[in-house]
Amino acid sequence: MTEKRSGGRILTDNLLAQGCDRIFHVPGESFLAVLDALHDTPAIDLVTCRQEGGAAFMACADGALIGKPGVCFVTRGPGATNASIGVHVAMQDSIPMLLFIGDVDRSMRGREGFQEIDFPAMFAPISKWATRIEDAARIPEYVARAWRVATGGRPGPVVIALPEDMLKDRVTATDRPRLATPQRGLDPDALTPMLDLLRTAERPVAIIGGAGWDAATGEAFDAFARGWGLPVAGAFRRQDAISNTSPVWAGNLGYGPNPRLVERVKQADLILAIGARLGEATTDGYSLITPDHPGQTLVHVHPDANEIDSVYRTDLAIVAGMADFAAALAATEPPSAPHPAAAQANGEWRKWSTPALREGVALDLGQCVAAMRERLTPDDTIICNGAGNFSAWWHRYWRYGHLGTQLAPTAGAMGYGVPAAVAAALRRPEKTAIALAGDGDFLMNGQELATAAQHGANLLVILIDNGGYGTIRMHQEREYPERVSGTALANPDFSALTRAYGGWAESVERTEQFAPALDRALSRNGIRLIHCRTDMEYINPATTIAKMRVN
Repeated sequence: MTEKRSGGRILTDNLLAQGCDRIFHVPGESFLAVLDALHDTPAIDLVTCRQEGGAAFMACADGALIGKPGVCFVTRGPGATNASIGVHVAMQDSIPMLLFIGDVDRSMRGREGFQEIDFPAMFAPISKWATRIEDAARIPEYVARAWRVATGGRPGPVVIALPEDMLKDRVTATDRPRLATPQRGLDPDALTPMLDLLRTAERPVAIIGGAGWDAATGEAFDAFARGWGLPVAGAFRRQDAISNTSPVWAGNLGYGPNPRLVERVKQADLILAIGARLGEATTDGYSLITPDHPGQTLVHVHPDANEIDSVYRTDLAIVAGMADFAAALAATEPPSAPHPAAAQANGEWRKWSTPALREGVALDLGQCVAAMRERLTPDDTIICNGAGNFSAWWHRYWRYGHLGTQLAPTAGAMGYGVPAAVAAALRRPEKTAIALAGDGDFLMNGQELATAAQHGANLLVILIDNGGYGTIRMHQEREYPERVSGTALANPDFSALTRAYGGWAESVERTEQFAPALDRALSRNGIRLIHCRTDMEYINPATTIAKMRVN
């Protein structure tokens, strides 16, 4: 365009050109020029949030659902530091995201002005690229590059600081057209050595999910694994990498996995890591699979060459886009008879993921998950959770659908569930968005229920209240039995709090109360919350505090 536009207008036009249709933000005076441009841009839905951490989590979750950058705007100083948690999660979760930060005027920089921080320096360690735009005429260049960096290779967050005066400058700028998705070519011969290894393996297992994984990848890899009889395990919180209805699904790794699956991975002679980073949580502190994995052959397939051999010694490395790689696998000729290991692993997972009645428990969360399984379809439900022991019941007993039905931070960040559910409800209104939250977890970003109410989001919150930070209490009891310190919580009336936001809520204290409450919740729209009062004694699905103290 030849006419002069403000930097804010140029930025908005170029985000729109790249395909941005939603922005999450908390307003700040430092980017008023962008807000002014958005006033005349109805094609971009502007979601006004209540805290920058919640806004960044929403953008992170949105990026996970759509496979392109979720976009967030915050102001300098406190706004940026609050939003940093979302950037950290997007980086560790390999999710494309753009965070724009309104910055001090260029003439004020270096004086420790009001809320001044060196944002490129601050965010460099937790992002793929952190930069500042000094010239409004170069905004199209920066936006296009940021979009490419966020989505290329191992996806992740890009952070861009926007000096307030630069956004007000009126200049001429040449807009950049929408970028085509880069395709990483796959060498046809790259599959041959991997398939040769698979043909001769006696105890193969695949660990999947992560960077560049999409729904088409999941379906193609599922078809390949079925033909070969390959047991498929999800990396930590990648349980929707393929539908859990698949007969090759072996369950998930991470915290509290099936002991039979753990043993299967330990005894494997061939490990196919497809998309997964094999991070600390997935590998139980790099002990389940060690970096040198003696006696095991490791095939690592990843879209980013920098990830391969960064921690693990790789016997066969394949750098490829996940969709192309999985499609090529699905087109290969399977053996005449599939390996029996997949059916065995799937049977072990089905037994492990079927909740048994737990004696002496007033509110048995395993039975609550069973009630949800009877009423909800996995592919039509998006389970969103932050961090805490409460999530273990759903990780173990819920059966996830295809990709996009689990939003859970591999970074283990608390406070993620409610913002993620808001983003999911807005992006996928035809599905049931469910936020799972502990009492401590909920109160970190529960205020985003106000955002849900303001923007008409339909979501259900299942709040597990055991009166404390349960995960830390578990570790405390393991390390310092019976010396409880700093982990108890005095909570508000969560049902009353939900009603204050205009929502519907019920409290349940016994197992038999949960299913009827769930039925009432599912018959309604808007914000709904089921407040589950549980006993800290039953610290996770597998043990109790009393047993921990004895052991």
